[in-house]
Amino acid sequence: MVTQDSILQALKVVIDPDLNRDIVSLGFIKNLEILDGHVTFTVELTTPACPVKERFKTQCEEIVKKLDGVKSVHVTMTAQSARRPSMDGNLLPQVKNIIAVASGKGGVGKSTVATNIAVALGRLDAAVGLLDADIYGPSIPLMMGVREAPEMDGEKRLIPLENHGIKMMSIGFLLPDNEALVWRGPMVANALTQLMSDVNWGPLDYLVVDLPPGTGDAQLTLSQAVPLTGAVIVTTPQDVALMDAKRGVGMFQKVHVPILGIIENMSYFVCPHCHQRTEIFSYGGARKACESLDVPFLGEIPLDVETRRAGDTGTPIVAAQPDSENARVFMETAGRIAAYVSVLGHGNDEAKIRLLGQKTFFDASHLKTR
Repeated sequence: MVTQDSILQALKVVIDPDLNRDIVSLGFIKNLEILDGHVTFTVELTTPACPVKERFKTQCEEIVKKLDGVKSVHVTMTAQSARRPSMDGNLLPQVKNIIAVASGKGGVGKSTVATNIAVALGRLDAAVGLLDADIYGPSIPLMMGVREAPEMDGEKRLIPLENHGIKMMSIGFLLPDNEALVWRGPMVANALTQLMSDVNWGPLDYLVVDLPPGTGDAQLTLSQAVPLTGAVIVTTPQDVALMDAKRGVGMFQKVHVPILGIIENMSYFVCPHCHQRTEIFSYGGARKACESLDVPFLGEIPLDVETRRAGDTGTPIVAAQPDSENARVFMETAGRIAAYVSVLGHGNDEAKIRLLGQKTFFDASHLKTR
């Protein structure tokens, strides 16, 4: 006769590849029931955007079906997103993870990456928000295809606008088109704080924050006001962009924010006519920078006309052409980011160092200061 112990023992061969532990010891198996040989249980993952959840489900079903006395197996997949340590007076108490998308300089396609990563995480079944933190040059309204002004709820908080399954907020929703803001640093910091505290974001697995380029007021305000889960740095392959990207990495490390990785955007161009590959801005520089900085390399995004056109028309390529090569790359990159966030929330120090490097940051004394 099959028992709960025999099922759990059998399921110990299913290993989470990121946490490097079996799903039983990790506590992923919930609500295990056996009735006349019919087995049901839930696998509760650390993120709804887990890139291997279907593989987990198939493995669990096949393993349990082989046990003597089992007539059928029903596996339900759920997730409880990992949450980073909170701060006193947290402005976003219902947001489990805040991911900053940053760049050392402008013109590297950071907003294109941020919008597509947000949409990709949403397509992986996560609840996702997108915050446009570029007060001087908001681009999210155009790239996400939303122009109307947000309404207010009964508590006089702004209700995020939604498109492509993503909640979003931007200063661009609150201003007339083409109006320039001539504000000093403290006003920028105050506006960014209000876009977090005065907006009813609701429960979110991830809030993706599209930061302005550089290492200025917005970056410092964000890192001091909310518990950032980690930062994603966007760069292009040429030396000047990589130099600024390294400065961005250094800035976040100084304020003890983990670097989830570096993305090399505009990595290469493939001619749609002759299919010849051209490395317009050089190639491979971001990967080398990751090796020298001991941070993860998240992937390389090709320079693609359709990706640019999709952003200009308000439908990111992941939503506009989900079967395209660039959409596939963005989906894989989003999956890596979700996996690294899970490691930060559930993994031990060994797993964090193995996947994310940054041995100095992951020293226990640094973790206690977050």
